[in-house]
Amino acid sequence: MWNPPNPRTYNATVWLIVKQIPAGCVSTYGQIASMIPVPDGSDPDQYHRLGARWVGSAMRAVRDPEVPWQRVINSQGKISLPAGSSGARQQRQRLEAEGIEFDEKERVDLKQYGWDGPDDDWLDAHDLMPPKPF
Repeated sequence: MWNPPNPRTYNATVWLIVKQIPAGCVSTYGQIASMIPVPDGSDPDQYHRLGARWVGSAMRAVRDPEVPWQRVINSQGKISLPAGSSGARQQRQRLEAEGIEFDEKERVDLKQYGWDGPDDDWLDAHDLMPPKPF
């Protein structure tokens, strides 16, 4: 199964989490997936393999300007959009405007700018799990 059983619900959960990432911080597709319990109807092993891709699909579907899509990058600390594309340039510009720096290999230092996730009360209120560390 290459998509979550209920993409609308899954995407809404992803966007809810992404809205919590403060300016000047980034998260990764995998970190966000780690906060979401295995969706009903999904195999746990499959979810652990595909969850980050599902988050990527949710991020491609963002239409709400309140979702800070630019703050989600890959586990290497890089922008996943095609290098040189207008989307990649826009993402980098938005991140730099928030004070995030890139190294000479176009990576963000996740130790410096990585988000620790929402507080436990927020996670509990939304039936989510603490994020995996970087």
